[in-house]
This record gives sequence, C-alpha cells and structure tokens, in this order.
Amino acid sequence: MNRWREISMPNPGARLRALIDKGEHFVCGDTYSALTGRIVQHVGYPAAYLGGHACSAFHYAVPDNGVFSQVEQIEQASRIANVLDIPLIADADTLGETVADAYHFTRRYIQQGIAGFHVEDERNPKHSKHVNGLWSIEDQQARIDAARRAQKDSGKDFIIIARCDELYTSEMGGGGSGSMEEAVKRGHAYMEAGADILFYPPRPDWVADVIKALGGNVPVATMGFTLPDTAFNMLTGGWVTACANHLKMAREFMETGKITSGNYNFPEKYELIDHPLYDGLIEEWAEKTGRESRPNHAP
Repeated sequence: MNRWREISMPNPGARLRALIDKGEHFVCGDTYSALTGRIVQHVGYPAAYLGGHACSAFHYAVPDNGVFSQVEQIEQASRIANVLDIPLIADADTLGETVADAYHFTRRYIQQGIAGFHVEDERNPKHSKHVNGLWSIEDQQARIDAARRAQKDSGKDFIIIARCDELYTSEMGGGGSGSMEEAVKRGHAYMEAGADILFYPPRPDWVADVIKALGGNVPVATMGFTLPDTAFNMLTGGWVTACANHLKMAREFMETGKITSGNYNFPEKYELIDHPLYDGLIEEWAEKTGRESRPNHAP
C-alpha cells in the first residue's frame, strides 16, 4: 500500500466526489476500526464506511440511540481515515442538536480527513423507546445548510448525504410515518438545502419506488444492500460477526481450555499493520549503528 500522500493530491471529499461522478455503482466497505479500514482497502473497496451503531457498540459498548456523541464518532473516524488512501464516509447521526452543532461538527469531520457523512432527520433520542418523529423539513434544511456552509468555509470538498427516515416507521423502531409522498417531499427539500445524495433506510423494497417518485435524476445511496440505479452501498454489520466470533472463542476456551472452533489467525495481518515497514526501519538502524539484527521477529 502506498503511504505517500502528495500535497497536490485531492482531499478525501474530492476523491469521493470523483468516484460518485463516474456514475458507476460502488460499495463502501464496512469498517469499524483502523485495522478493518485497512482490510477493506486491502481487498479492493474504493471507499469505506463507518456506521454509528458499529462504532458505538464496538468502541464504547453503548447503543446508538442518542447517547453516543459526535465527539466519540469523530475520534474513531479520524483514526480510520488517517490510515487509509481511500475515502471514508461516516454516520453523523443528527449532527448534534442545533445548527451551530451542525456547522461545528462538519468542520471537525473535514479537519480529520473524513470524505463525507450522512445526517438524519429523526429527533433525539433516536431509535429508542421514545416515539419521537422527525425534525420539520425546515429544521433539517437548516442543518444541511449549516453543514454546507462549513464545507464552503473550509475550502475543501465534502460529501453530504441526507438521510430521510420517513419510511422508517415507529413500528420498525424509527421516527417516520411511512408516507411515500412525504419521503419524496423531504428528499427534494434536502437536495435544495445542499445535500449531494439521499439515503432512505431501511426498506430495500421501497427504494426503487422512491427513486422513480423523485424523478429518476436524484442520486440515492443504500445501506447493506445493493440495488440497480443507486449511487453506492454503505456496507455495515461486520462488528457483529467479529464480536460473535470472539464470544464463541472466549466461551470455548473458558469451558474446555482449548480452541477447536476455527483458525483465528491470518497471514495478511503483518502487511495490514505495516509490520514489514517498521521491521525494515529497525533492521536498517541496527545495521547502520553496528547493532545485531535477526531474520525473524516476534509473531
């Protein structure tokens, strides 16, 4: 992997925009840590995605229902973006509570090298026991506008994805009413406010109808599933697999004193953590200073 970054190289937001402007559907590989970011880049994904639930659960052991803060999300997103050459999209939840929050956090995301985010219109505490509903269209437009102003003031490109939860009904745990008419109305309003892409969770069977109702010329992204005529798919959920495997391994060793349920090692780990690079630096230093070196290293 090329670790050099030229000064003239486009910023992450510009690289993500160029990827979108090609008009070819792509998948943002699921990441929830620096190492998993390296993995999705290693296997060839052109972009990466950090979900809010993935980050809150994996790094802080809390749910993504309003208790998880943007400060915590930005902290982890910056660690991931710092080790990648591909652009990273982050889940920015509601971008805080006010337009001032929206401006401030957008600026922070850009400063930390994140290429874009999605901001949603459900009121806090979101995805919780509270029946909360969505922000008004005007309030959500104001948040998107504040984010766009922060991007312009930064002088760097940045992709704003407007997440509309109108089709994410209360029965499903969301804040929407399920109105297709309202979903389309909100989509057009969010694009007018400065969004680049729309995102409608969680109904894959409705997305094609939404795209048609929007007029067919508005870019729409998906999460976890790929559909024709969509811009890209933000893949997520890998943290659940990782934790399930860890739980299985931990239980087996606690109960039996050994692990027989699978191979929990992989040879690519050395390349993914730049082990050869640092080994080479240490070996070169040892040779130049007359110190001893060895052909092997600790596993």
